[in-house]
Order: sequence, then structure tokens, then C-alpha cells
Amino acid sequence: MPARPTPEEKAETLAWLRRISGDLATATIKRLEDSLPWYADMPPARRSAVGLVAQAGITSFIQWYDDPSSTAWIAADVFAAAPRELLRSVSLTQTLQLVRVTVAVTEERIAGRGEDLRESILLYSREIAFASADVYARAAEARGLWDARLEALVVDSILTGEADGELPSRIAALGWHGHGEVAVLVGTTPPQFDVDQLRRLARKMGVDVLIGVQGSRLVLVIGRADAPTGDAASELSFPEIARRLEPGFGSGHLVLGPPVPALVDAGVSARAALAGFAVAGAWRNAPRPVEADDLLPERALAGDSAAKATLVERIYRPLQAHSSDLVTTLWSYLDNGRSLEATARELFVHPNTVRYRLKRVSDVIGWDATGPREALILQTALIIGSIGTEVTRRRSVGARRPS
Repeated sequence: MPARPTPEEKAETLAWLRRISGDLATATIKRLEDSLPWYADMPPARRSAVGLVAQAGITSFIQWYDDPSSTAWIAADVFAAAPRELLRSVSLTQTLQLVRVTVAVTEERIAGRGEDLRESILLYSREIAFASADVYARAAEARGLWDARLEALVVDSILTGEADGELPSRIAALGWHGHGEVAVLVGTTPPQFDVDQLRRLARKMGVDVLIGVQGSRLVLVIGRADAPTGDAASELSFPEIARRLEPGFGSGHLVLGPPVPALVDAGVSARAALAGFAVAGAWRNAPRPVEADDLLPERALAGDSAAKATLVERIYRPLQAHSSDLVTTLWSYLDNGRSLEATARELFVHPNTVRYRLKRVSDVIGWDATGPREALILQTALIIGSIGTEVTRRRSVGARRPS
């Protein structure tokens, strides 16, 4: 262990260090330019800020050597000279490279001045490295808390439909990498919610997510992180994505909203998913996850205007526009308990004709009336469509009636 210097020797060393501090700073900047490509490529303003940090480090070492008890102020001394933006443009790895270069230049210059001074340099470099890590850790923690608050704000804006002009910039600030269609998944929050595990699961599928926890309700806004390749077979469907994300949710119903073209339109999917989540218990054998459009009858009965409009637009009007025979046959088939023979007798046609017309219904709208669940959807659409048509007809007649 090197012998401690006398007060006179230490005072002489301090005076010498203060005299050469300017030369040390100049030599350090020169070494940074020669050995660190990222430093040479920086804009002049940032390069100057990094130089100030290096110079502050040398000045702070001299103060620390004079009074080692000043360790607690090292980080404030060194980083106070740099603007706050520097933490965002210079990584922790680059900062440690900066420390290493500064220490190397200082060690070369003090060679031959005694082991005590060299040991002090090493101790100081250790302290400054820990101080640097602490500064970056605090910045990362603050950024993480800010990101969490911003993410919660974005998800809340999507759920409430109160999107404004700032929503795209907020989404960009969160680093959203989604491309194309987006869907919203709503379920329950598990007792031990691991948000990092859920994000890792999403990344493995090439999916980007925004996560919102609202008490017992867990909301995911889902988008494919990879740009569309044009190969539909290689892309996971949203129902398949929801199925794979299902373990990250608590027990209870899990409802997937319909896909929408972009994240700024996610409110449409969110409203459908929330409406479906509210009534999912009314379907006794509802699968998990279940698509919001499979809950159209329950949503319509609960007063969801979007569900009513969807039933009319996707079922009632296409059938009515295609053929009145299809509507009549479907009505009769459903009213007769889905019996082909009873329907044929009522319509005075052959059962094969009924079978053919039901096949045409399926071709036109995509729903098969022979299945019990889809039959409920179709019957609800016919009822709501007929109510709307009758109300419209009465209003038009009333409008033409002379006063």
C-alpha cells in the first residue's frame, strides 16, 4: 500500500494538478476525437457539451483529491455542466467510454508522480462510474414512469373516443411500431399481473401492444409490429393473437373488438369490445376469447346502437337487396324451429328449395342459419331490421298525410 503523502507534498501535488488541468482537458478532447467515432460524428453543440463533462470530471477529481469526503457531490459536479438533452443523446456505454479515456489520459500524464496519486485516480474513476450509472438509472426510471403515464393516457383516450390532434404524436412518443390494422382486446386483470411477460409474449409474435389497467379491467390495443408482407398466410389473425395472449389475463370473459384500419381508429374496436365484455356473461357457453361481433344479439338487446347498426347493415339489408324470397324463407325457417319440412309446407315449396335458399343466405351474408348460435344472430337482425323498416315506413306515411 503506498505511503500517505505529507500535507506539504499533497499541497504541492494539488498545485501541480491545477496548473495542468487545462492541458489535461485539451489532451482528453483530442483523444476522444481520435479514439471514439461516435464523438467525432456528433454535432458541434453536443460535442462541446461532452467536452464540458470531461473537463468537469478533471476539475471534480482535483476537488475530490483535496477532500475525498466530497464523493456525494461528484455526479452533480460532473453532469451539471451538460444540458439535459445530453442524457438522451449519449448512452451509458458511451459515458463509460468517456470516463475510460479521461482516466487513461490522466494516468499517462501523472505517471511518475507517485502511487498515491495513481491510486486516487482509480478510486475516483470507480466513484464517477457508479455516479454515472446512478444518473442514467434515475433518468431511465423517470422515463419509464412517464411512458407508463403516457400509455395510460393514450389507452384512455382510445376507450373514451376522445382522441384529439395530439394522439398521433403521443403514440409516436411511445415507440409504437404497429403497421396496418389494429384491434382491442378486453379482459380481467390477473391478481399477479406481469406486464413485462405480456410484452415479451407479444414481441415473440411480432405484435406491438399498448396496455391499460383500469382496476379489474385489462385492455390491450394490438397491432402487428412487422410491416405487411402481402402474404396473408404468414400473418397471425387477430383471433389467433388474442388466443396466444389469453394466459396474460385473469379469469373471466375475454372479448376481441373488430379490426380497424389504423391506431387512430381504435376507438371503434374498443367500443365494440367493451360493449361485448359487458354482456358476455349472457352467452352461457361463450368461448374465451370471443369476438365482439359474435355477441351482436346480446349487445343489441342491451341497447348498443353500433351492434344494431351492424346487424342491419351486414345481414338484413344485404338479404333484402338480394331477394325477398331469401328474407321470407329465413323468417319462416327460424319461426318454425329450424325445421326444413315445416318451412317447406308453409311456403308451398320442396324442402330442397328451402335448403338451396338457406345456402344462398349463407353465401350472401356469411352466416349459416342452420347453426343454433348463428340462427340467434340472424333472427335478431331480422327483428331489428324489421322494426327499423316499419318505423321508417310509418314516419314517411305520416309526413305525407295532409294536416
